[in-house]
Amino acid sequence: MTPIWRNTLTFVGATTLTFGMAHAQSPELSDPPEIEGEVVGDHGSHTLRMGIGLAESSPQYLSSQYFGEILEQRTDGRITVNVFPNSQLGDDVQMMEMLQTGTLDMTYPSSSATTGYVEELAAFDLPFLLPSREAAVAVMQSDVAQDMLDAFEGTGLKALAFSENGYRQLSNSARPVASPDDVAGLDVRGLSVRTMENPVHLAIWEALGANPTPMAFGELFSAMEQGVVDGQENPWSTILTSNFNEVQDYGTETRHVYTPFIMMLSERTWDRMAPEYQELVLEAARQSAEYEIQLSAEYDDWSRDQLAERGMEITRLDDEQLAAFQDAVQPVYEEWAPRIGEDLIADIQKIVEESSN
Repeated sequence: MTPIWRNTLTFVGATTLTFGMAHAQSPELSDPPEIEGEVVGDHGSHTLRMGIGLAESSPQYLSSQYFGEILEQRTDGRITVNVFPNSQLGDDVQMMEMLQTGTLDMTYPSSSATTGYVEELAAFDLPFLLPSREAAVAVMQSDVAQDMLDAFEGTGLKALAFSENGYRQLSNSARPVASPDDVAGLDVRGLSVRTMENPVHLAIWEALGANPTPMAFGELFSAMEQGVVDGQENPWSTILTSNFNEVQDYGTETRHVYTPFIMMLSERTWDRMAPEYQELVLEAARQSAEYEIQLSAEYDDWSRDQLAERGMEITRLDDEQLAAFQDAVQPVYEEWAPRIGEDLIADIQKIVEESSN
């Protein structure tokens, strides 16, 4: 690992940020791997517009920049990528629809937003299915996951690679949460928790006694600020880079769902590319996805600790407390395992088991 990455980057939207500047602290993030490989043949020029949901300091943005650097260097500047962060171009669903119509070239949604295209991806939304990052990476790099990416064929979306959104954690502005009873609020109302428009996520929070409220990510900060919802669930890095600690007093390390990202290209854009460019785009996507996973791992615990330093009260669950959450969401498996595919879930569980040996 290299020293703190202090490059100054100019971001889309006329924002300039220097790592190591905010709060005079930053995580020790690894530099991007050196770009290897020869320059490919001249097959014309492409300028790719890529919309993402997260902020300029997020691993998603940094790895997207690296993706663009690979393409630019290995095409001698004939392929360039312009990244638009912070949901500037819409939420995950809207940007995928833009890919289908050809009005946007690339996006990087959470897998949870894609289940309307490939139902099997709902397996990643099942609670506590992936107990460790190592298990999650093993699944994302498996033939099972590749089959899911291939299943997008014909949807207007070319799915390139999985990377890490991360383990979802609960934050809220109402009270500390150390048990499902704290979520349900036995003596007070249950927490209203923003979720994605995803039926498995809704089922999880209903099982825990909350009032789940689907909402676009770009609307979330103001909704929490105005008290429309009490809280939300996202990885620590997303909570930090989105400044949710400014409107959320309490965080709980539930790790209830591990969510991947999926880098996507419009099929219309893909079809306009020469085969050698297509091969390079796939290679660059996989390389940048590996880098994004590495950044996310480096960012995760640091983000939690930073949130605590900035005033968020963090509850870390012990084994007994975690088991109470796992027991509470068992009805979600009973409802959704037959619909997602019990054989698929068994295949994933086998990969998880093998990754721990």
